[in-house]
Amino acid sequence: MLSEKEKANFLTKFPILEKITDLQPVTWLNPNKRNIASANLSLQLQDMKEAEARWQRFIPFFRLAFAEMKNTDGIIESPLRSIAQMKHALENKFSKEIEGNLYLKCDHELPIAGSIKARGGFYEVLHHAENLLQEAGLLNSPADYEKLAKGEYRSFFQSYSIGVGSTGNLGLSIGILSAKLGFNVSVYMSQDAKRWKKDLLREKGAIVHEFDGDFSEAIAAGRKETKANPNGYFVDDENSKHLFLGYSTAAFRLKKQLEEQGTQVSEEHPLFLYLPCGVGGAPGGITFGMKQIFGDAVHCFFVEPTHSPAVLIGLLTGEKEKVSVQDFGIDNLTEADGLAVGRPSSFASSFSEQLISGIYTIEDRLLFQLLALLADAEQTFVEPSATAGLIGPLKIQQTNYMEKNNINPKNVTHIVWSTGGSLVPERERKAFYEKGKNGDRAKTTR
Repeated sequence: MLSEKEKANFLTKFPILEKITDLQPVTWLNPNKRNIASANLSLQLQDMKEAEARWQRFIPFFRLAFAEMKNTDGIIESPLRSIAQMKHALENKFSKEIEGNLYLKCDHELPIAGSIKARGGFYEVLHHAENLLQEAGLLNSPADYEKLAKGEYRSFFQSYSIGVGSTGNLGLSIGILSAKLGFNVSVYMSQDAKRWKKDLLREKGAIVHEFDGDFSEAIAAGRKETKANPNGYFVDDENSKHLFLGYSTAAFRLKKQLEEQGTQVSEEHPLFLYLPCGVGGAPGGITFGMKQIFGDAVHCFFVEPTHSPAVLIGLLTGEKEKVSVQDFGIDNLTEADGLAVGRPSSFASSFSEQLISGIYTIEDRLLFQLLALLADAEQTFVEPSATAGLIGPLKIQQTNYMEKNNINPKNVTHIVWSTGGSLVPERERKAFYEKGKNGDRAKTTR
């Protein structure tokens, strides 16, 4: 916990902290961003290629083990869709033009887990499972990966346990896949996690441990209990290279999707990405991957709730994981459960501090309004936290970022990264939608 003197020093040094601690939405442009050529990173493109090769080895498993994967030929990927109607709806709502094209990267449609966490969470489980099987001499040919789908190694995995701390979606991805393989899997969930996510995990065979505190309490307990087991493996969202690499490989597939639709990417025709951010691993991994593929032609912005600006405070002060939102009197209470994190990832922050262009914060009220707007405009449903990037183009256009970087706004391709939503029960969907519609009506009648 920071002393009052330390807190006062930070507030004096970084005046924007006054607004952040008052829970006002802010936009922060990263003064420490480096060109990719000068960034000092502990991972490189070759690490991404090795991660992608692992995904490819497991395609036979996914194709056979999950019925929903037959249509994707065993590949975990989501569509990239133009959302021109949503663009018009946003322009009408905020009375401002969005220059450039607007797309939605639909990770809420990722198969099996229904969220972006299928990328990082699945990858780390696969990495661990493959290592165990190789050490036991049980993976000697491509055909052995099909045996995983047939349950031939379930008795082997039952001798091992996997644990993870989660606000919701990471727990779903780890729990569903680990249980499918045969691991004993425990998910340690914070108070922010939705009841339906806990119920679904139990239905899939995971053990769910519930905590009254936030993400930091859940992950600390999970780490301690899992590591007490000699055969236990903890998926550490605060410090995981494997989660990070799993997310990064999205860049390979996105590059192909952009090429297929004829979208040019260059410094004259840049990509702007808007990424909802919790602990920072998923948006950090995607940012790293995109920078490896597109270099400085891609500009990445994180989005956090006003009540949970963990990465913003960590990068702004330079203290990263050494400070929490609670140190500055912020409660870390948000209905955007996947983003309800008080302290940033140590591993991801070491990349993000050099690579991201900035961060803006958003109020919960607006998340629900954007959810309803997207549903009406595009007949697309996502979780509240997954709407956070939709106002990104408007937020950045209000700054001097384009001018400072010699960017013509009309040449920008804006991609909003959706993070979750397809598994949300119908009753919850209706409640989210009505909350958004009511909030919008309340705003217009004041």
